[in-house]
Amino acid sequence: MLNESTPYYPSTALSLDELAYWIAFSRVMGIGPVRFKLLLDFFAEDVAAAWHASRQELLAAHLDQKTIDKFLQQRTIILPQQELERLERLRISIITWKDDTYPPLLRKIEYAPPVLYLCGNLTEDDRRFSLGIVGTRKMTTYGRQVTEHFASHLAKGKVTIVSGLALGIDTVAHTTALDHGGRTIAVLASGLDTIYPPSNYALARRIVESGQGALLSAFPLGVRPETGNFPARNHLISGLSLGVLVTEAPPRSGALITAGSALDQGREVFAVPAGIFSPASGGVNKLIQDGAHPVTDVNDILENLNLYMLPQQVEAQTLLPANDEERTLLNLLSGDPQHIDELTRVSDLPAHLVSSTLTIMELKGFVRHLGGMQYALTR
Repeated sequence: MLNESTPYYPSTALSLDELAYWIAFSRVMGIGPVRFKLLLDFFAEDVAAAWHASRQELLAAHLDQKTIDKFLQQRTIILPQQELERLERLRISIITWKDDTYPPLLRKIEYAPPVLYLCGNLTEDDRRFSLGIVGTRKMTTYGRQVTEHFASHLAKGKVTIVSGLALGIDTVAHTTALDHGGRTIAVLASGLDTIYPPSNYALARRIVESGQGALLSAFPLGVRPETGNFPARNHLISGLSLGVLVTEAPPRSGALITAGSALDQGREVFAVPAGIFSPASGGVNKLIQDGAHPVTDVNDILENLNLYMLPQQVEAQTLLPANDEERTLLNLLSGDPQHIDELTRVSDLPAHLVSSTLTIMELKGFVRHLGGMQYALTR
């Protein structure tokens, strides 16, 4: 899968020496986003100093004794420079919190991974216009048809499909996006040197070599796809996405964990209704009972996420430069609805200029018109 033609983009915000220590910390069991942030703050973002810190310094950084013991033990066998060289040989790219290329949707969630491992490429549209599609591994014919229907129309609408490379619904979602000229991101519950399931190796390779997407993981090389890794993988799928679509899932499906993560992250959850006597659809029907958006057409999703004008938005963001009026209104707007009259009053701009500027900003995808002359920032 990885060869000389594979796109390779090492982290640009950090020097290679700094990057080696970020990678090394991502290998340490017991130091996740919260504890890593403690170290960054205490050591003034000098990750090398944190790596070589004494026990007393680590205690002063508010790490607990158990975590320190584990770290000091692992530090003796993890060699930062070798970790970096290994990734370079495999042409696996690294994205950190410090990079502008870190997915903005993911950056907003709690416990966003400090380091992401990437094989393939991420585009600007992937970072802004992605939707998760998940479901059961044991899909029915109905589940396949529904997934193909939604994935094909979303791909044609320039929405990137995010899924988990699992058998069943995930496989159909990825494959359909590729078949229709769209883009797709496969999120793994293992290091990128371990494709799971092995039967999807060819699909993983196609995603990378086609130039239509990427493999992504928060887990370093050598990590196997253990059971405990899948909830974290699902958390990443929803974190990368504007929302999650569950096309078919029984009551105990892992797809419901992804939907739960999406709700916790403030993302939209969509579910395709099915027959009440179908065991494979008990999970999606329960999601709808609990408040997920029932969808029967792709426009149900596009309109809810304000993506129905996506091709025009992408073009407009390229062609229409920002100006002082746009900057003023962007500073005043938030995720909460605001009436145009209030925006006019606070901005001290003429009413006709506020109205025309908001129209342009909506076209560009910066703001949403919520009806009743209420506007809010797009996610």
